[in-house]
Amino acid sequence: MLPIDELRDEFVAALSSGHVIVTAPTGSGKSTRLPVWAAEKGPVMVVEPRRVAATSLAGYVADSLDCQLGDAVGYSVRLDKRMGERTRILFVTPGVALRWRAAGRLEQFQSIIIDEFHERRWDTDLLVALLKADAQQRLVLTSATIDGQVLTDYLGATLLEAQVCSYAVDTEYLSRQARDMPSSRGLAERVVQGVKSAWQRTAGDVLVFLPGRGEIEKSRHALQGFDAEVTALHASASLNEQQRALNQSESRRIVLATNVAETSLTVPGVTAVVDSGLERRTLRRNGRTVLALQPVSQAAADQRSGRAGRVAPGLCLRLWGKAAPLARRTPPEVQREDLTELVLAAACAGYPADRLQFPDSPRQESFEQGQNTLTEIGALDEQGRVTQRGRQLFALPVEPIHAHLVVAMPDTSSACFMVDLVAALAAGGSWVRSPQQPRELDKLEQHLGRRCDATLLVAVVRGYDLPAVKFDRRARDEARRLARQLGELLSLPLDRQDSDGEERNVDLSKIADSAFSVVPQAFPEMVYVRRAKRRHAMGNGHDEVAIDERSLLSESAEAALVLNGHSVPGKGTRQTVTVANCLAPLSMNHLANAGIGDVVVENPDWDGEKLTAQEQRIYAGRVIDSRSIEPEGEQLRQAAARLILAGDLLAPAGERLQDDLEAWELYVALGNAAGHVPQADEWLLERLHKLGVEQGDDLLLLEAQDLRFDGIPWWEREDFDARYPRRVNLPDLQLRIHYNVRRNELVAEKIGGIRRDAPKRWELPAWRGWKIKYQSASRVVEVK
Repeated sequence: MLPIDELRDEFVAALSSGHVIVTAPTGSGKSTRLPVWAAEKGPVMVVEPRRVAATSLAGYVADSLDCQLGDAVGYSVRLDKRMGERTRILFVTPGVALRWRAAGRLEQFQSIIIDEFHERRWDTDLLVALLKADAQQRLVLTSATIDGQVLTDYLGATLLEAQVCSYAVDTEYLSRQARDMPSSRGLAERVVQGVKSAWQRTAGDVLVFLPGRGEIEKSRHALQGFDAEVTALHASASLNEQQRALNQSESRRIVLATNVAETSLTVPGVTAVVDSGLERRTLRRNGRTVLALQPVSQAAADQRSGRAGRVAPGLCLRLWGKAAPLARRTPPEVQREDLTELVLAAACAGYPADRLQFPDSPRQESFEQGQNTLTEIGALDEQGRVTQRGRQLFALPVEPIHAHLVVAMPDTSSACFMVDLVAALAAGGSWVRSPQQPRELDKLEQHLGRRCDATLLVAVVRGYDLPAVKFDRRARDEARRLARQLGELLSLPLDRQDSDGEERNVDLSKIADSAFSVVPQAFPEMVYVRRAKRRHAMGNGHDEVAIDERSLLSESAEAALVLNGHSVPGKGTRQTVTVANCLAPLSMNHLANAGIGDVVVENPDWDGEKLTAQEQRIYAGRVIDSRSIEPEGEQLRQAAARLILAGDLLAPAGERLQDDLEAWELYVALGNAAGHVPQADEWLLERLHKLGVEQGDDLLLLEAQDLRFDGIPWWEREDFDARYPRRVNLPDLQLRIHYNVRRNELVAEKIGGIRRDAPKRWELPAWRGWKIKYQSASRVVEVK
């Protein structure tokens, strides 16, 4: 009998009348009992936050009902499913549930159970918001740590709480300083010390919580000399290893796990927990989603320690200080992640994301960023409604930008290439390692036809023979399964290996060229150019990335597609650094041909008969293309205006125009007239356009007199200039006069001459009633 069993009658009655919130500690049986009870009223979908939980729980429930997995009980996750027409209890991941909702397939279920809701993923938050708005199915939210009353009020649900009589757990802190926060420094060695202590003081298995696969592998290596079975439990662990961790063992074990073992899964036989206090978690920083190593919340730490008290009195050893200021709870993902995928999922379900009622309100800026991105790639229209393109992208089980790249490919071979690439990226992490020795890199370049991270990933997925390249076979197999699924959804051929040896590699290089040529038009933000001085950095005019030190990108490559990267915290409390770990080189000519950047006309020159200039295409501060032209139209007028104002064309028209405009500005400021005071270049451009300047030859027909500005009436101008001069020349001193009419003050700025002392008042024009100051460089003095 499980603790949750005492709620059976209450649960069935509550489900008959509406939504239900069930809070119960981990191990109480809520994940396995509630689906069976709910199925008595009709088919039920159970949403689990992770694939490993969905598949494991489906198997457990099928065994408990003595039925074949895939018959009455089944599951559907990315890359795998076992279900049939008679399935009444279906375990799925949130992504599958959202796609079924968009396709109208949730109507077949009487109840939807969202398990472990306290993890507060964006997809489960969205799913709850959508189902609340639909009001068609009974919702059951289960949680071990969340505030059940808050959810009860949000859904108008019945709250049920199960009590578990767990064993006492002694908690000790192994850091010497009371306020020491969880840290990764020397983590593997500290884990070994904690495991040794727990092993000696308890009789059961030891469960070690670590933030990720890398830390698990380092700790496993550090425990090699330990006389015990050491196994790993994380999302990408093999099915065999997952089963070893989740099944009872006759011998004592050490299980190294991520927070997948925190709530979703039960590891049997555990009497001791060693907790690093760390997890990899996203957060919002400077408008970016940053993946960072973070201390767990106090709620998560309590959840982890409870794993030690399931079968006997237990022990929890925490590798931080007793008074460490941990956060009470972890903020939900909707407040700390990019919401592009959420916005698309909501639109495909028929709701604008910003009009849904979420358990916790997302950031408005994140909604706007997501909407802008989706509008740019054609997934949403200008009114925020999903387009046919958007539905096509959402149907593919990869993030929207990568799905967009796949469907943007112009032919089958480049589409297959991009499918393999995005599948490799979706496998996560740096699972392919290129060689570091120059000779081996040269051989690899010969095989690939280029130094390109993206081409390398595709070659590994396709099984090419690559010298000195190391890769994780489990990740490759997952990438292959996803590529096959994408290929089936897009009706693409599944066999990518049409040729052998060098010919095949040459073919891959050509296909890569075809695929990469489309990306700048499909998603220009992926195009980056190197910084001229900081060669390790690249920019796209909006963002900057640091090139991953393991990237294949050649030092000579001046431009590249950044196809994948991740943001991490930088120095200080606000700085972020985005590391690009999948790059594909592009030539500057490729960027120019794709129309990337802004075109400007620079260095105009007039030789008395012909105007020439340099047409430059500039992107992210770099000149990517330059050529000599004879400009026409607007470009010609802009170039001519610059030459006129510099005194290199139709002199002295430019100098006189600027003087006329200065005089007119002062005339208007003194209240002598009302009117607009244009900038010299703006007035010139408009004047040249009115004069019909379109071709270079038109300039030969102009005279300086054609560019006179009609401002101060001619009969007043001489007297006005005498009373308000803008230049004053004294012996050994030339001055430029700046008038401030509002303050009735003027500044005589030294612009030439060898005189060091300030001018005397009697030397200057009358300027009755004006306060006069003299400025020489940064020194300003009043003239008496």
